[in-house]
Amino acid sequence: MRLIQFELAGGERRVGLVDGGLVREVLGANSVRELALAAIEAGQSLAQRVDVQGLGEAHDYSALLGQDRVLPPLDHPDPAHCLVSGTGLTHLGSASARDKMHQQAGVDEATLTDTMRIFKWGVEGGKPAAGQVGAQPEWFYKGDGSIVVRPGAALPRPPFAEDGGEEPELTGLYVIGHDGKPYRLGFALGNEYSDHVMERRNYLYLAHSKLRFCAFGPELRLGELPRHLSGFSRIRRNGEVLWEKEFLSGEDNMCHSLENLEYHHFKYAQFLRPGDVHVHFFGTATLSFADGVRAEPGDRFEIGLPEFGEPLVNGIAPTAAELPAGGVGKL
Repeated sequence: MRLIQFELAGGERRVGLVDGGLVREVLGANSVRELALAAIEAGQSLAQRVDVQGLGEAHDYSALLGQDRVLPPLDHPDPAHCLVSGTGLTHLGSASARDKMHQQAGVDEATLTDTMRIFKWGVEGGKPAAGQVGAQPEWFYKGDGSIVVRPGAALPRPPFAEDGGEEPELTGLYVIGHDGKPYRLGFALGNEYSDHVMERRNYLYLAHSKLRFCAFGPELRLGELPRHLSGFSRIRRNGEVLWEKEFLSGEDNMCHSLENLEYHHFKYAQFLRPGDVHVHFFGTATLSFADGVRAEPGDRFEIGLPEFGEPLVNGIAPTAAELPAGGVGKL
């Protein structure tokens, strides 16, 4: 089952079930968050809750996308209560990365770079046995719900940015129940848009490089994630494909289990505030920047996996400085 959030012509919100080329309204549902909280309170799965509430009017899916009326598949009415975060060094990566790992496997850990050390820890302990805690992954904060753009919209590139490149990833979408427990609703395609030039300058700039806009969706895929996923990531410039590469994900292509990544995110009490929404990026091994490509304003990013329905498409556009002239005021 795959769900979207969308707007009617008058701006009213709806939740829809994707049914081929149609989207069927879920009766009585204006947001996936509300639907999920109702399911939690009733002791139901999200799919069961959709079945209980039933389906109504049908809409043409391609028309909704073409008219930019599709919203991110999960949000919060107060963006400050939506936390966007992610984990890096979670995927096995390219053959060259694995070769480098093998070449350093017998080297004293003190001689490894910090990046390779964390990657090594993930390879060795990122998939613990049931009931055990595995290696802690790299973790980063991207922002709150205000930095999420809807599918089809342009990703802003601030004037201080040195780069604005795609990162095709899966996202886990979560709601914190009134019992203070995190509940995974499902997964969505994500573009964890980052500043790779800044990150490459010094790894301590990673936190800065991640404070950018992002996108996920258009669809929320309910249920368990297939262990192997193969799709595409591409960039179009002036309507032509500039770059394209296979995008792999799923636990067979990862050095961490999803449960281990979730444990190390939700072990923090401040992330368990009832009613809050969490969007968590799970990492990638596919970057156009690694192939020497520099995205520019006007380019279009396209990320797709067959199991997730319609691809996630976003542009890139420059924005004005965020601080007013004169900088910070003094009181």
